[in-house]
Amino acid sequence: MLTDKRNDLGTPASSAERNWYRNGKNNGRAQVEHSRVDFSSNVKSKTVTLTIDGNEVTVPEGTSLLRAAALNGIMIPKLCATDSLEPFGSCRLCLVEIEGKRGYPASCTTLAEQGMKVKTYSQRLAKLRRNVMELYISDHPLDCLMCPVDGDCELQDMAGAVGLRDVRYGFSGKNHLKSEKDKTNPYFTFDPAKCIVCFRCVRACDEIQGTLALTARHRGFDSIITPGPTHEFLSSECVSCGACVMACPTAALIENKVIEKGLPLKTTITTCAYCGVGCSFEVQTQGHEIIRLVPNKNGHANHGHSCVKGRFAWTYALSPERATKPLMRKSIEEPWKEVSWEEAIAYVASEFKRIAEKYGRNSIGAVSSSRCTNEEDFLVQKLVRAVFRNNNIDTCARVCHSPTGYGLKAAFGTSAGTNPFDSIRFADVIFIIGANPTDGHPVFGSHMKRRLREGARLIIADPRKIDLVKTPHIKADYHLQLKPGTNVALLNALAYTILEEGLENRAFIEQKCDKISFGKWMEFIRREENSPERAQEITGVDAGLIRAAARLYATGGNAAIYYGLGVTEHSQGTTAVLAIANLAMLTGNVGKEGAGVNPLRGQNNVQGSCDMGSFPHEFSGYRHVSDYQTRALFEEAWNVPLDPEPGFRITNMLTEAVYGNFKAIYVHGEDLTQSDPDSNHVIEALKSMELVVLHDIFLNEMSKYCHVFLPGCSFLEKDGTFTNAERRIQRVRQVLPPACGKQEWEVIQEIAQAMGYPMHYNHPSEIMDEIARLTPTFRGVSYEKLDKLGSIQWPCNEEAIEGTPVMHREKFFRGLGQFHITGYVPTPEKPTRRFPLILTTGRILHHYNVGTQTRRTENIIWFKEDVLEIHPSDAQDRGIKDGELVEVTSRKGSGFFRCKVTERVQPGTVYATFHFPESRANIVTTEISDWATNCPEYKVTAVQVSAVAKEKAVKEALC
Repeated sequence: MLTDKRNDLGTPASSAERNWYRNGKNNGRAQVEHSRVDFSSNVKSKTVTLTIDGNEVTVPEGTSLLRAAALNGIMIPKLCATDSLEPFGSCRLCLVEIEGKRGYPASCTTLAEQGMKVKTYSQRLAKLRRNVMELYISDHPLDCLMCPVDGDCELQDMAGAVGLRDVRYGFSGKNHLKSEKDKTNPYFTFDPAKCIVCFRCVRACDEIQGTLALTARHRGFDSIITPGPTHEFLSSECVSCGACVMACPTAALIENKVIEKGLPLKTTITTCAYCGVGCSFEVQTQGHEIIRLVPNKNGHANHGHSCVKGRFAWTYALSPERATKPLMRKSIEEPWKEVSWEEAIAYVASEFKRIAEKYGRNSIGAVSSSRCTNEEDFLVQKLVRAVFRNNNIDTCARVCHSPTGYGLKAAFGTSAGTNPFDSIRFADVIFIIGANPTDGHPVFGSHMKRRLREGARLIIADPRKIDLVKTPHIKADYHLQLKPGTNVALLNALAYTILEEGLENRAFIEQKCDKISFGKWMEFIRREENSPERAQEITGVDAGLIRAAARLYATGGNAAIYYGLGVTEHSQGTTAVLAIANLAMLTGNVGKEGAGVNPLRGQNNVQGSCDMGSFPHEFSGYRHVSDYQTRALFEEAWNVPLDPEPGFRITNMLTEAVYGNFKAIYVHGEDLTQSDPDSNHVIEALKSMELVVLHDIFLNEMSKYCHVFLPGCSFLEKDGTFTNAERRIQRVRQVLPPACGKQEWEVIQEIAQAMGYPMHYNHPSEIMDEIARLTPTFRGVSYEKLDKLGSIQWPCNEEAIEGTPVMHREKFFRGLGQFHITGYVPTPEKPTRRFPLILTTGRILHHYNVGTQTRRTENIIWFKEDVLEIHPSDAQDRGIKDGELVEVTSRKGSGFFRCKVTERVQPGTVYATFHFPESRANIVTTEISDWATNCPEYKVTAVQVSAVAKEKAVKEALC
């Protein structure tokens, strides 16, 4: 314990202190961290040899002395340096002596040079370090035993490492010890009294997150870290990603749960269950109580970063609103009745059997979940095919990225993105179309911002001014602010310009693409109807901007396309995906780092649910059910004949239910009434069925129309795998026992068994083993290999033992890349005098999809209701003021939103979020869907917006 006594700090350090420098400590945050410069792609292969403490060492050129020493087991004390931040050199603890050089340079900012002779320890260095540490401690509370991070504090560890035992200066002078805490953020607290102004939090916000929300006010002794411009975390530009909390070496920034409960005792690595980035997390616990989730620095998708949802909004899993007992009722007019698992499973099985016998086997089906594991999704489609004896299986990818699967398979041969997220580091040009990475995929959005600050060029095609159009230190070279529904016309015009100006990559096309399809497509694309001038009339984007963007994409170096639901959720969603593939092949931007066609998948396992055979026409691995050899493989494994005819899609199931032909459905982890279009139609279909079974963790909007509710497990209660948007398969590891008493895969197999089919597994690893046996792209995947490698990107088989980060390097999966004619066909949904505005929809950072999870967390503090953005001119025409409640009406129905008047949207277009059921967003959207996949056209709905006269009455009616 430090004492406030004067003492001579020039005495020699003990042998124990010397050993720390040489061997390091192996506990908590005191583990060695190195300058991030050594991990960048700029480190050269050339090496240098130097001497450190008498030992000759050889390291890559560009390595810092701090890193060079650590690589050779010599630990130098430090506070401002970490392995995730650029070297800064402010703390003055990592000083070293270099023969022939004056002074004591910081080892984190000094690069190793050939022939250097370095000392990391001497009595003079020891004295300097103790003096520096004494100054830190003189303005720091000495309440270590009561501090929530006692035992996991770098300041505490460094004080011990340098041998500081006393502080000479006393605490009667000017200090920060009574500074007021900032408790405005619901997830963490900032205590300036414990802040040492090392700038790690500021640098983390800058370098890792890219928000630049933190700064230092004043200078010298008066310096204080503060979020700007409001000087409090909640109302500032802070996005609550937690990077600052993770970077803090003291308890100045600390999670509230750690303050309340103390430090965790155990760590389990798992995968986030929010968006398609697939961040890896350390779940830190005390017994069965979760203390915090910390982003895993070895996570291959996130590299130690996180967003507010994954880092903090996991508490929905502990919500008292969770249903943990099976519920049943014969009619949706009756109240729910709790029953045992045995009774619920027996009833579900008997009803499915009864209905199939009475109405035929095609009268029943299922919907699998993009939020559940690969293993669970595989069992749901197996339940349908082997037990229900039909192919009436679909997944919520139907309403988001089904055009991606169709389009990329047709063009390239695989239904997935081509490149890993890390490929962004090599991109010279980034083309974002119909996506908002900083809100929808924030961790990858941060990686993207970092690359843009390094000099990559940016093209954005979006009806709305997303944050990346202009943020601190980032400005898009071209914002193609097109009208909703005109993506195909824009993409064709880009291709037209590239061909017209001779900017295509002929060598790539000749070598890797089908010449016949290219010839037909080239003849089509050169038509005047695809010119930028014609596109200007359709899209509203200036022809000159289109031509300039095309030139940049074609000639700017490695060019990567990233797209989202703003591409797929259209009547021409599949056509747009094909047009994107055409553009990438035309310029040779496939099969290499820094390029590719990269869908930003919305949910944590939307890629995996598709991989597992959750579509009605495909087995796992995207093989058609009509293929005899594939079907024979599954028939032999499952010991049952399988239907060669594709089954019903979700839309077919619902329509057939209204017609009286489809009678029973098992819905796994999905809310059809809130996530599917034309909610009134969905409700009518559900009411028409004799058995609706919902398997989920909360009673949601759909549960109002269900007969059986089976309680499910959160991701923290599961074992299995998720597959993210870059085809990365990662382990999900159980942290808590299932609140409902059963794993979801166990429930699925028990339903199968109750229906007479012998489905049995002892552990999800056995399900993955079956997936690997039956799926060529997963043949080399196993839990053992995942535990060894951390993650695997499929294809993983004999040809790619450890997976395939970049696809189509040598050739396309289908052999030769296929060009497709992509004629622009206007959507049938058009503005009229009655409905003069076009509504498009999207997400917001703090909420996720239909909000079932995030609405049950503290994220509700930031946004308590859905928002409609409207241009000032449109608002003025309607007498609407900012912040008012407005009614949005289409030919299908009405919804209610809080209005935000902003120039982020253009005149004639309004933008709405859809996270709250009260807004009734999907009652407004239409029945129009993609021509190939039936993906709904959420992004184009003709509407009228009007002010609500009596807001209180509306709210009461909605409740």
